[in-house]
Amino acid sequence: MIDAEESWLQNAIDMIALELMRKYNTTKTPLIFNTTQMYRKDRLPYLESLIYTAKKEGFQIGIKLVRGAYMETEQKRALEKGYPSPICDSKNATDQNFNAALELLLSNLDQCELFLGSHNEESILKVVHWMKEKELPANYSKIWFSQLYGMADHISFNLAAAGYQVVKYLPYGPIKEVIPYLIRRAEENTSIHGQTPRELKLIKKELKRRKAKVN
Repeated sequence: MIDAEESWLQNAIDMIALELMRKYNTTKTPLIFNTTQMYRKDRLPYLESLIYTAKKEGFQIGIKLVRGAYMETEQKRALEKGYPSPICDSKNATDQNFNAALELLLSNLDQCELFLGSHNEESILKVVHWMKEKELPANYSKIWFSQLYGMADHISFNLAAAGYQVVKYLPYGPIKEVIPYLIRRAEENTSIHGQTPRELKLIKKELKRRKAKVN
């Protein structure tokens, strides 16, 4: 699972990921996954090109789909260097880009495997409904769901209870690197309209339930 970075580093990462996919993703179960941040305007063409290359050369691709995490640094560098920002102009534009990528990947599961890294309930439900329409089992091997440990637990636990493939993502490392990362994740979570207050309400409700059970 190769993580995404800022745009000025991503091209090199994409090239490395491509070479690794060519070498190791030669069976129906891909071993190498690259991460695409869909708040970037150029990521949908990247995915289209990657799928085309994979079909042409006969290898599988693994994609972790996320919205993005480096908005402040991207905007700041673009302003300092005098080039157009690579970030979508609005949250709505990011959501449209993300949904378009979802549709693209879901329509090409013969060539790829989807790892959906999202705390957005609407995005999760979109995939769940699609799987039901296609009469795919909940544990369909080509689709994974992932949320950060300690966030969106109501999504993770309900998906897991229903039999879907779920991963809780636990970051670790030096404090000076992990804390800024967690802050970005928390800020990203608050950008989802109404989700953070809803999560807090659910946590309080669960604490009351456990307390009542003990008593």
